[in-house]
This record gives sequence, structure tokens and C-alpha cells, in this order.
Amino acid sequence: QVQLVESGGGLVQPGGSLRLSCAASGTIFNINTMGWYRQAPGKERELVATITNGGSTNYADSVKGRFAISRDSAKNTVHLQMNSLKPEDTAVYYCNVNHSTVWGRRRDAWGQGTLVTVSS
Repeated sequence: QVQLVESGGGLVQPGGSLRLSCAASGTIFNINTMGWYRQAPGKERELVATITNGGSTNYADSVKGRFAISRDSAKNTVHLQMNSLKPEDTAVYYCNVNHSTVWGRRRDAWGQGTLVTVSS
């Protein structure tokens, strides 16, 4: 099974920056897509950004131009650089990894979540 360990969350002032990291470990044959989701109080979980095995990225409209997702394939790690943070970015951020087993079966693994608070 795959386990995800997230780090980098915390308190930051509006306009500040924060970098989230997520490292995948365990039995991994191939990682297809890695991404970040977030859930704010009283709201549904939403996609923030994803990156494919080939390096293709996509972002939620609300974070385009401010956030950047990247990955380190050698370390099975994905990062989310968050710049120009706004109070509305406050949420619990979850790392997601879609991977394939040795038998070609696709699975989703989720991190425990890391809290990002943007406030003065």
C-alpha cells in the first residue's frame, strides 16, 4: 500500500508564500498523476492542481498564476508552491496520488491533510 506524508502547511499573511510537499512511499509500481486538493470550512473538497507522469499540469482557475505544482520523480514527491496567498486559500490541503500496481490496477492514495491558514 502507498502512504503519503505531507508537510509545509502553516500560518501565513495575505500576499505571502508557502510551499507544500508530499512524499509517497510504500509499494509503488508507477505513479500516474499526483495532485493537490483542498477543503475549506463549510465547502466541498476541490481540485487545486495536478501533474501527470509526463509533466503536464492543470490548475483550478482560482489559483492560476499564483500556484505552481511540480514533482520529483526520483523521490516520488510532489510540491505545491503557493504565492500571493489570499484569505480564501485557507483550507486543509490534501495530497493525492493515482498509481498503478504491478498488475496494472489503478489506486488512489490520500494524505492526511495539512492546514494552510492565510490571515493577518
